[in-house]
Amino acid sequence: MKQGKRLSMIRSFHLADWFTLGNATCGVGALFAVMTYLQSHDVLHLLFACALIPLALVFDFLDGRIARWRQNTSALGRELDSLADVISFGVAPAAIAFGAGMEGLWDRVILVYFVACGVSRLARYNITAETLSQDSDKVKYFEGTPIPSSLLLVIVIAIAAWYGAIGNSLWFGMIHIGPWQLHRSC
Repeated sequence: MKQGKRLSMIRSFHLADWFTLGNATCGVGALFAVMTYLQSHDVLHLLFACALIPLALVFDFLDGRIARWRQNTSALGRELDSLADVISFGVAPAAIAFGAGMEGLWDRVILVYFVACGVSRLARYNITAETLSQDSDKVKYFEGTPIPSSLLLVIVIAIAAWYGAIGNSLWFGMIHIGPWQLHRSC
């Protein structure tokens, strides 16, 4: 490796890309907080995981605004944004829901379906972004529900955690639907 090429990827990051990495960091932090909750059963860790998702959303909004303001949009930035969104608004909310007690097989099917829909929507967005932007830096319309809408699930779980309605006390209790169950068994 030539001396001048070290850390070239990091040097090529734009300011907006660093905000995108902040989004991803919040998502990974939420995953760690959920795992800590599952080990310690201290609900503060679950609440902390829930709090990191709105912070990830702040970073997600700022990275796009900064990229457009500085006129530094790039394919790398778009891919980074999608990967960060999958972590923060797909995988982390699913892990938070699972940690809160959505452990039944129907819960898992729903959570996997949710993440798969988010991933496929982001992939579709990435391959059509240039066409949809019509020679501007901003896409005029979107198809499907944006993956940050998972914030609604996280808010509901945070409220449930605040009121102690997690685990075996999860709202609506365990429901059997066919051979599988919805929510944790009591």
